[in-house]
Amino acid sequence: MKAKIVTIGDEILIGQIIDTNSVFISKQLIRIGFEVKKIISIGDTKEEILKTLEDSLGVYDLVILTGGLGPTNDDITKEAFCKFFNDKLVHNQEILNHIENLFKKFTDNPINELNRAQAFLPSKANLIPNVFGTAAGMSLKKGDTLYISLPGVPFEMKPMLENYIIPNLKKDFKCPYIVNRTLLTYGKGESYIAKKLVDFESHLPSNFKLAYLPNYGRVRLRLSAKGEDKYELEGEMDSLVSKLYSIIGDIIVGYETLNPIELEIAKKLIKSNYTLSVAESLTGGLLSARLTSFPGASNFFKGSVTAYDTNVKINTLGVNKKTIKNHSVVSKEVADEMASNIKNILNSDFSISTTGNAGPTKGDSDCEVGRIFISIASSIDIKSFEFNFGNNREKNINKTVNKALELLFQEINSVK
Repeated sequence: MKAKIVTIGDEILIGQIIDTNSVFISKQLIRIGFEVKKIISIGDTKEEILKTLEDSLGVYDLVILTGGLGPTNDDITKEAFCKFFNDKLVHNQEILNHIENLFKKFTDNPINELNRAQAFLPSKANLIPNVFGTAAGMSLKKGDTLYISLPGVPFEMKPMLENYIIPNLKKDFKCPYIVNRTLLTYGKGESYIAKKLVDFESHLPSNFKLAYLPNYGRVRLRLSAKGEDKYELEGEMDSLVSKLYSIIGDIIVGYETLNPIELEIAKKLIKSNYTLSVAESLTGGLLSARLTSFPGASNFFKGSVTAYDTNVKINTLGVNKKTIKNHSVVSKEVADEMASNIKNILNSDFSISTTGNAGPTKGDSDCEVGRIFISIASSIDIKSFEFNFGNNREKNINKTVNKALELLFQEINSVK
């Protein structure tokens, strides 16, 4: 079954907001067997919406649109639907009751005519309830194509998709089974992995595909397959994943669909009753943000210091002035002291530090741009690592965060 995703809004086209809806919708559709063939963003005009509806008819089995259902003048999706389906807007009391209840519960502002106008739907449309907002969704079918319109606000759209649309699509469409496994690898580049997997790829079954998704010091390997027999597919997938582990198991750290590496670190620390502290320089708090991005981080994360300025390294982290004078702020010695001192200050079992020259200028150090040091302290010792990631600032920062997580994951797993 072929699907198309359309996001509506000038704010997307001018780069004012990032389209996260398409990513979420696509993952949900693929999970139940749809093939997402096209994703587009269009402006807030009736002509563009109409053209998109017309162009999709008979080409796709399913078209999901988000946006254009709000109370303002640029929200004209319903009008375009009425034109396309030769329909008219009619009042829906269920929607109005819901809107009035939301206003009573969450705001002192009186409901106005613009809000009341949201209680109108095309007469032929099926209502898709919006528990968290005033913009109801709708679905209509023309020919063999089902059109679904949802609000553009992500926290409103997501539960509508998960709780209403996906269950109904599973009942109404017979889709082939699609199985995906995405393996996370760290420490080696795309070309290195591709060379190791030449023979593996040449012997893949015709209904299996392997895709490489590189990003700042890590490569995701997505193995996907489509077929009619779910159990046969999953059996083949398990066998092929085992072969991947036998070839490059030393750089595989887990499955993306299960847990990213920072959550695997968190699970290991919590299970072992270990704690962690962080001292950052060039990464500017990004490493700590990744490590605390999940519920339950307080069970292992003691705290962090972002010592961007040299004086903060000295006065807050206690790095020795002589160490900085003799080796510069970008050095193994400073990274070691940062890791050791934050571990002692916050009384944690593990600590990790980052220092380096992200660029484009050299700052307080004469070392070359792209030179990075990462140190990890435990109750046993301090391990230090040196890298040169090049001359691009964004790349240097992100690769440092990813490399730090990779090294921390390995270090924690090495402790018995």
